[in-house]
Amino acid sequence: MKRPIGVVLSIVALVVAGACNGSDSPTVNAPTTPAAAAIVLPTLGPAADYHPVFHPADFSADIDNPWFPLKPGSTFIYTGTKDGKSAREVFAPSSQTKIIAGVPCRVLVDKLYLNGKLAEDTRDYYSQDKAGNVWYFGEDTRSIEEGAKVDTSGSWAAGVGGGQPGVFMEADPRVGHAYRQEYYKGEAEDQYKVVSLSDHIAVPYGSYDAALRTEETTALEPQILDNKYYVRGIGEVMEVQVKGPPPIEKLELKEIR
Repeated sequence: MKRPIGVVLSIVALVVAGACNGSDSPTVNAPTTPAAAAIVLPTLGPAADYHPVFHPADFSADIDNPWFPLKPGSTFIYTGTKDGKSAREVFAPSSQTKIIAGVPCRVLVDKLYLNGKLAEDTRDYYSQDKAGNVWYFGEDTRSIEEGAKVDTSGSWAAGVGGGQPGVFMEADPRVGHAYRQEYYKGEAEDQYKVVSLSDHIAVPYGSYDAALRTEETTALEPQILDNKYYVRGIGEVMEVQVKGPPPIEKLELKEIR
């Protein structure tokens, strides 16, 4: 839930005078391949200055980035613990697409079961630019609480109410590169940084070398730090909370159908 030649995606300047010396100064991610050199991805800087400019014609709902491939009809099953309960997550790229801010997006169905009961039912929207970078354009989320009450907080879409898309996976990830995955103030503020391309990881589905590891944080829960692991040709294989209050959350890839 990674190709024709790239085209230019221009973005507005994100650096204000004097910001380069502060803790909120943007992380500059240099292009690493000829195709990527034609793409300028939005840098990670102060939220108030985050306004990526993108061109819908440069995107496709067909996502084949090897670090995050979304093949319609495939189903990924993760198991572990969340909120102190037994967890099972079913992650399924569908054949459906949705237009968000003019961009064609793949609809991904993501369902989370806690102690065998449906707890979250989400539709995530991803698109891939012509250089192979995967962007995240929004989500419709439903949390099912006790008494069957439904909570839709956390839902957002690029271009609606200040929502901004983010970069979910680079075409050519490099250690130190960092991005906002999403931005909708007060609701969706996840960001990540690539910290390794050579980790060994073992999950129920298999054992792998040269895994990509990211650190994922959000300003909405600053005490939490998650690590996510991705394997080339498969996608995400594990998510684990490494900092923050208990209960610790962990999900591992068990099966692909």
